[in-house]
Amino acid sequence: MPAKLDASLTKKLTGIIPPITMPFDAKGNLVTSAIAEQIDFMIEQGVDGMVAGGSTGEGHTLNFEEFTASMKAVHDAIDGRVPFLAGLIINSTRSAIERAEALKGLNVAAMQVTPVHYLFKPSEEATVQHFRTIWEETGIPIIIYNVVPWNYLSADLMLRIMDEVPGVIGMKQSAGDLKLVSDLLHRLKPDNVVLTGTDALLYPAFSLGVHGAISALTSAVPAVTAKLWNLVKSGDHREALALHYRLADLWDALPHDNLPACVKYCQHRQGLPLHLPRAPMEPVSSRQQGRINEALEALLV
Repeated sequence: MPAKLDASLTKKLTGIIPPITMPFDAKGNLVTSAIAEQIDFMIEQGVDGMVAGGSTGEGHTLNFEEFTASMKAVHDAIDGRVPFLAGLIINSTRSAIERAEALKGLNVAAMQVTPVHYLFKPSEEATVQHFRTIWEETGIPIIIYNVVPWNYLSADLMLRIMDEVPGVIGMKQSAGDLKLVSDLLHRLKPDNVVLTGTDALLYPAFSLGVHGAISALTSAVPAVTAKLWNLVKSGDHREALALHYRLADLWDALPHDNLPACVKYCQHRQGLPLHLPRAPMEPVSSRQQGRINEALEALLV
């Protein structure tokens, strides 16, 4: 039987929760010793939690041993200072449970779990059972990571999963569909959370009342996104809107196909060592660097 849910958990999973990047060297090796410096940087920038193993962190490239090593390194570096979420980008119920088993002994607030994403889409019944089994076998609370175009979950299905599976406490909505976000917030139970992952629409999502953000920009410029969050929370929409457009300029300078590499470059421009993406993803080109530098200079003032 799964453990009893912490009633205060969803109150903790709010605000800016960046997906950390994974440091790889030129041969594609994971450099776990470089993780702690990024964690300290994020906390100094005022974030409210962190995710490891997400899309920005190239979690889809981590083998089981790397997943295990990176989760422990992140957990130890956070040292309880903010909530820690473990990202699972998986293609089967069994794979999710195996990875969750590797989290034993770690203080994991929740898992961010994708629907399965390779070619064959399960039925709604099978999708509900997928998340139910993960919860019942692991006892770790789950945030649905609704990002997979091939298996994009509707608001009705996500609400059903949360109704039928107590351990599914919320979702991260990552497609640019504000209507879906609005529907979720309007129909959500008080104990559940909606987090946004749509970088181009952080300000309108914050204004609608989402509980926080897990997105590439929160990792690239954590202090700026934290400022945006706080401006909206304080009701200063004039300054928030102005900041939204400056963030939009940076987002437009970050190509999607090598987005994790671009995020690492943004972090580097703020003082962290420059780490590479994992092949075949390409590093940031000199042309991309020029556009990013221009947007960062206007933003980090």
